Amino acid sequence: MSFVTIVFLILATWANSQAMSRSTLHENALIDMHEQWMARYERSYANKTVKNMRFDIFKDNMNYVEKFNKGANRSYELGINRFADLTDEEFLSHFTGYKQSPLVPTRSSGEYSSSFKYLNLTASEIPTSMNWRDKGAVTDVKDQRKCGCCWAFSTVAAVEGITQIKTGNLVSLSEQQLVDCSTENNGCNGGTMERAFEYIIKNQGITTETDYPYKERDDSICQTGTATVKISGYEKVPENSEEDLLKAVSMQPVSIGIEATKSLKLYKSGVFTGDDCGDDINHAVTFVGYGRSEEDGSKYWLAKNSWGEDWGENGYVKIMRDVESSQGVCGIATDASYPTV
Repeated sequence: MSFVTIVFLILATWANSQAMSRSTLHENALIDMHEQWMARYERSYANKTVKNMRFDIFKDNMNYVEKFNKGANRSYELGINRFADLTDEEFLSHFTGYKQSPLVPTRSSGEYSSSFKYLNLTASEIPTSMNWRDKGAVTDVKDQRKCGCCWAFSTVAAVEGITQIKTGNLVSLSEQQLVDCSTENNGCNGGTMERAFEYIIKNQGITTETDYPYKERDDSICQTGTATVKISGYEKVPENSEEDLLKAVSMQPVSIGIEATKSLKLYKSGVFTGDDCGDDINHAVTFVGYGRSEEDGSKYWLAKNSWGEDWGENGYVKIMRDVESSQGVCGIATDASYPTV
């Protein structure tokens, strides 16, 4: 064996050992991060087998975040949050909940309008930016937790908003009433905002969160409570038009259907562009404003989510506005609606 060959083998062995050492250090760092994450979110597992399985999922999500954040020209950042030990399938089955029903809603009584009352708004009537939080029309971020009823939270946020705009009073309303009583929807197994609006109309109102608190389940008997807030109907924003959506959001918070994927699950901050989604709507949020990014001037929608204040930007996500696709980022322009009073 020649001297050159020996040197080559020594260097190759050294390089392999260094690579293994780095790999071990990285694995140990991930183990430490998982332990810290478990402590922060008060997570525990039944046994070591389950813990190892959840660690593998955590590791996959962590690697996804690291790889994404190293990419060039990113307008948003991902991060490890309380969903980090869930597979995408587990996350979607428990923490989303937009689900169209094959039933056709009854629209003969006039509660639904096929018109769009903001159609003729001119450019001069539409502010260049809007934040309904600053105008006192948005309650604190709520948390649907492990119940697929995003549709109820989106509905309630829109009704809370228009009520404050019309009356000056901001009242936190009951999502649980919709979960229990909006029978054309399916509680924690999904539903739509339109059917929730229809329930509120037919029930002649909805009660407060204080009187009918959220329970994170759908096995309770419907308790109608006092009809604190009423709406007269609801309208749909014309599909595939961010221009019309802008008109609506300039006037009131609007319920929105969106496709939630891994990147939204792990969203941390910035203007979200939905690199891994299309328009397969499975989740609902509420648009409560719009504006431009101070960092790069990109236009965005401001969406209130129902995953708690420790997700995203204190419970909110900025979503890229006026994109090339008529459907908008993750389909946000395909199913938007708002209550009328």
